Amino acid sequence: MRMVMWRALIGVLLVVGAVSAPARAQADTPQYQWHEEFITSADGTRLHADVLRPAGMADDVRTPVIMTVSPYRAHLMHLSEPRIKGGPSTEDLPVSMFLQAGYTYVIVDLRGFGGSNGCPDFGGPGERSDVKTAVEWAVGQPWSSGKVGLEGVSYEAWTGLMGLAERPAGLAAVAAFEPVVDPNAYLYMQGVAWKFSLKPISENGIRPGDFAGFEHLLIASTPPYPTDSAEYKANASSIDPACYSHYLAETTDHDAGSAWWRDRDLVEKLRGNTIPLFLGQGFVDYNTKADRVFQLWNGLGPGDHKAWFGQWGHRDCTEKCGATDFGAQLLAFFDKHVADKDVTVPGPRITVGQFDGRWRSETAWPPADSRAVDLDLRTGRYTDRGLTPGADREIWTVSQPLDQDQHLAGAPTATLALDGPATATVALEVYDIAPDNRATVITRGIAPVSPTTQVRLLAQDWPIPAGHRIGVRVTDVVDDVWAHSPAFAPVTVTSAQLHLPLLGSVRTPDLPGEAGESIPKWRNEKTVSLAPDVVNNATVTMNFPPRSGG
Repeated sequence: MRMVMWRALIGVLLVVGAVSAPARAQADTPQYQWHEEFITSADGTRLHADVLRPAGMADDVRTPVIMTVSPYRAHLMHLSEPRIKGGPSTEDLPVSMFLQAGYTYVIVDLRGFGGSNGCPDFGGPGERSDVKTAVEWAVGQPWSSGKVGLEGVSYEAWTGLMGLAERPAGLAAVAAFEPVVDPNAYLYMQGVAWKFSLKPISENGIRPGDFAGFEHLLIASTPPYPTDSAEYKANASSIDPACYSHYLAETTDHDAGSAWWRDRDLVEKLRGNTIPLFLGQGFVDYNTKADRVFQLWNGLGPGDHKAWFGQWGHRDCTEKCGATDFGAQLLAFFDKHVADKDVTVPGPRITVGQFDGRWRSETAWPPADSRAVDLDLRTGRYTDRGLTPGADREIWTVSQPLDQDQHLAGAPTATLALDGPATATVALEVYDIAPDNRATVITRGIAPVSPTTQVRLLAQDWPIPAGHRIGVRVTDVVDDVWAHSPAFAPVTVTSAQLHLPLLGSVRTPDLPGEAGESIPKWRNEKTVSLAPDVVNNATVTMNFPPRSGG
């Protein structure tokens, strides 16, 4: 079976490209000395670790530790990218920056991946235990100062949050960028499967979330590098078919209320957390969406927490997002909390990148003056049939041209009274419509049809200029965003209201920075031209409260 999985890995992942892979700046080739360790977890699982130390440093010199716990760092392959020379997989990690600053960098394989044995469990108690075990092991090593920071992007950020949930002794701080905070919401939005991209062939949604478990099992099946140690080879070659079948069954369950998914929801597990967290989330991330991460952020307890929220994709902000000092802030954050240096972490508590390319500071997000404005939408009927576009699939509502600037900041919601089969879905898209009727998607959300349907939309921070209109499209499904089997039935909308979070006060951007690469990309991919009759026939008068300041 192992060979079958490996052949599937070669045949699929090398075509698909990186599964859940973060886009991140490549560091200079790090100069380090390296050795391997094997750690025994509480349940007997053996975890493989690569320990990287600054070149020339004596073994008994104690340093602070940065750790990345990962499913993606096998010696033979980094995700779908073969590693010709084997050894530690440092691709896309800030190893050089931390080694040069005097840290030890440790890379640990989650159970079932790389050189670790055991069964993957997609953020479950086994993987959470691995993070706790790895941190506490590092704390007790003769080369360790006794303080550890967890750092990563994507799944490697998720493991950082697992560390916060487990609270291992010696965990001093976590930096998590584009993390999974609720794996069910990562794969399914209110039970409807997200579609993920087919890079490098296409960035449009193609692969339903149901396939994610299988793809991760392919990664877990990566063989060892030919020169790896005997234990590494044994662990990399072990497989438990029963474990894998259970994994697939659970990850394809859309029901967020199942015990399996509830146990993996970190929003509640991190409520009240006081360990310093540096959190990052891109509003236009195609992979880990700007969804429940803000519930997690706002549930944290008191602590020296920090966040960057803005217009970038599946990456941190070391490059291509228009920021100026992300790296300096990241290093200072760990220097203060892990290395115990007397430094001030630059920047505000929350750095926000607006969709107009400008940057500002906030003390809360959504900001304290973000208020839900209730907008009544047009009623009517659409057909849940998917597959091809058509006016029968949508109901538009368009505001009059705005008489003053508005600023959406938060996660909209909608309440609809619907008559249709439970197998149908209702999706909402909110648009910024320019005077030339070019309409750009701001945010969207979906839910199954029920008599009273609540739809949760993704969060955004988007200034809407005066003279523009706000448009709302009610439809069955956005075909390249979600996977939905059509009900081939009509759905009647008897009432609909959008709750749109708008800032009460005008913002003056106060931070340096510019528009990153994701803003023009989003405009290019998510903008359509509306016919004049669509706009004219759907226009209603909406009442927007006046804004203060400016």
